[in-house]
Amino acid sequence: MSSDVVYEAVIPIEPRSKKNSQQICINPRTKRPFVKQNDKYVQFEKDCGFFLKHKPPAPIDYPVNCKYIMYRSTNRVFDALNGCEAIDDVLVKYGILSDDNFKIVAGHDGTRVRVDKNNPRIEITITKENDL
Repeated sequence: MSSDVVYEAVIPIEPRSKKNSQQICINPRTKRPFVKQNDKYVQFEKDCGFFLKHKPPAPIDYPVNCKYIMYRSTNRVFDALNGCEAIDDVLVKYGILSDDNFKIVAGHDGTRVRVDKNNPRIEITITKENDL
């Protein structure tokens, strides 16, 4: 395993889970239900984008390990894997990662959830995987 850091960032925002932020809506035209992210999650994505201005020259398109240390303001139960999914999607949306499939995001080794009541945040460290 290599420690070649290719991207680092700190997002001073409370981590959110994407799966727990869904709502059922009705399409006004077709009257059919569909699932979309709620307003709090949409705002979370926008807020994260503000702190991801520094980007690699091109989206990362080779195998990497994405380590996320997610500091929550409370001790409430939080699913780290759902948090990873949300952060992966944010990194793809803002052009840090080209995709979040297994050929690019090879793992989330070292990812943790911690509590920091005064400073919730997401620390992102992406390292190149040389052993794949």
